[in-house]
Amino acid sequence: MYVQSRHWHLDPTPDRGAHVSGGFPPPAVAERESVDTTLLGSAQRVLRAGTSFRSRVSVLLSILIVLLLWGAHDWSDRRARVAWQKPLRVALVLVAREPIPEGTLGLLTARSFDLERRLAHEYARYTGHTETPVEIVVRGVASEAEAPPSLEGDDLLDLVTYGARQWRWTSAIDSQARVERGYDSRVYLVLKPAVGKEPAFVKGESEYGGRVGIAQADIARDTVDFALFVVAHELFHTLGATDKYDEQGHARYPGGFAEPQRPRLYPQPGAEVMARGVPLAPGFERAPETLDELYVGDATARELGWVR
Repeated sequence: MYVQSRHWHLDPTPDRGAHVSGGFPPPAVAERESVDTTLLGSAQRVLRAGTSFRSRVSVLLSILIVLLLWGAHDWSDRRARVAWQKPLRVALVLVAREPIPEGTLGLLTARSFDLERRLAHEYARYTGHTETPVEIVVRGVASEAEAPPSLEGDDLLDLVTYGARQWRWTSAIDSQARVERGYDSRVYLVLKPAVGKEPAFVKGESEYGGRVGIAQADIARDTVDFALFVVAHELFHTLGATDKYDEQGHARYPGGFAEPQRPRLYPQPGAEVMARGVPLAPGFERAPETLDELYVGDATARELGWVR
């Protein structure tokens, strides 16, 4: 918050002329504005005060109306996304916290088209429509040493502070990566080079039903598909889908299973997009390895509006 300090100074006493030796300076007299105490004067003062009050109320009401109209338009626009009348335009913004090999970045961009195709396959499985539901536009790479902001708590002040910090962070990235306006959702994939064989994904945070998702990934050529799986997970959060895993991170049955109706439940053929892994046995899962293992379960399909 910016606070402007104001310093008040007393003006020196004006020169009132020479005084008689041994005498006292003339008394300081505070000037008072002459007030009309007649009935007409009182009425005029009431009218002036009423006009000023009405002006302030009018300004506040105008601001409130503008905010309500903007909020109604934004709510309607967000709802229209899951009507699936047209493909959603999604910006995948790549953010490198450390230098990433060009080959890995190129593969990430190329495989984003395969993510489009996999989502189209799942969309057709529920709707019978062959249209592409999501168009992914890769933007970046932006370089940013600062990690994305994290939500520290869930009270109102924490939410407001987080929102302001996230807006500043994403605005700086958008400017650097030349992310234009007009996207239905934006997912920021924050990258660091992978160390060792195991992928280390820090976390993802998204606006539920909002427009911004953030995922962080330790990236290598053999973990590109897993990173894009996380991108799809965060994207679907912005469209209103909920997590389908328990406190231990295991897929919840049945919503977190790709095919919960299989006669032989384990192993599952892939990972439900709002869960974290491929269930192989009770309490035992592995991370999805390819985009072919990305599935949209029935519960998520209902949340997305693919099933009415």
